[in-house]
Amino acid sequence: MSATTTVRVSETEPVVTYDINIPYKSEDGRLPPNIKHPAYAPTWDPIWFEPLPPFEFKDPALRADTAKPALLSQATATEEITPRMGTILRGVQLTNLTDAAKDELALLISERKIVVFPEQDFIDAGPEYQQTFMDYFGKRNYQPVSGSVKGYPGFHIIHRDGNKGEIDAFFQQKATSCLWHQDVSYERQPPGYVMLGLLDGPKVGGDTIFAAADDAYDRLSPKFRAFIDTLFVKHSSANMIKHTRLAGGLVRKDPVMNVHPLVRVHPVTGRRSIFLNGEFITGIEGMKELEWQKITEFLLNHMVVAHDIQARVRWSPKTIVMFDNRSTIHTASVDYIDEEHGAQARHIFRLAAMAEKPVPVSG
Repeated sequence: MSATTTVRVSETEPVVTYDINIPYKSEDGRLPPNIKHPAYAPTWDPIWFEPLPPFEFKDPALRADTAKPALLSQATATEEITPRMGTILRGVQLTNLTDAAKDELALLISERKIVVFPEQDFIDAGPEYQQTFMDYFGKRNYQPVSGSVKGYPGFHIIHRDGNKGEIDAFFQQKATSCLWHQDVSYERQPPGYVMLGLLDGPKVGGDTIFAAADDAYDRLSPKFRAFIDTLFVKHSSANMIKHTRLAGGLVRKDPVMNVHPLVRVHPVTGRRSIFLNGEFITGIEGMKELEWQKITEFLLNHMVVAHDIQARVRWSPKTIVMFDNRSTIHTASVDYIDEEHGAQARHIFRLAAMAEKPVPVSG
């Protein structure tokens, strides 16, 4: 659960996959075998992105009617995943949402953290429509290393199918496939709202697990909360970039490093959340390495082992999930491995909408 590092022991030893869910380079330009949605196959167009400059962000949730009539009137059924976290909306088609309903959706995501939409025709609407939809919730994020949809670099493609050798090498060195994180936390203004869309997946397995970072904060003692309220953490994409280059993958952006408060205040709910992950953290300002590692290890373990502040999303065909990247931490579960062939097919796209610069407790 500590920050990810990459070590290559020798020139002949392969680089262990950074994140087992994601391919980081193409297989000689060939489409993955048996892919059901070739338009969403991961591609590596040689596009270069400069650092994202500061921008003004107005959260759509702050415009919403708190009763959410435009959104909830379309639902045929509403189910809670847990009492405090996660809502399944049945009967609501994202392609039918008005701007008022989108504002209310942003508010519902802020309040419930995860909203699941089963059986969506949105899946078949195409990349242009899908990207434009997410633009409503914030500025586009462009992933610096992994595969994207050709011509649409805002898409982050998660694809596994087979990959037995890669998976075997991964588990020779790693004890778990879980990598708890917030998406793109190293940016100056990280994503607030994130969408995941299932294109193909195993019949069972491949769930995404979320932990509530605000509930985790509230469980801490007042004295410890007062201490971490004052800390600022270094988030960097350098390890991810380094790994990709070692593996021979395409890099589209120089490493980015930003300092964010360890405890951030949500602009919609006003709640405080632990803003920390096991992927991009490289230090805490003013602390020695052993000191900050002990603090981050404790806080990450606190969120990971606390199943009473977690929710598990089970995927089904044509499911869309939208979640709040500011108040949650999440991981995929690679438990859909066939011992003979490797991973079963799992194909998901991600779109992330960049939001505000994390607000510290001090304001």
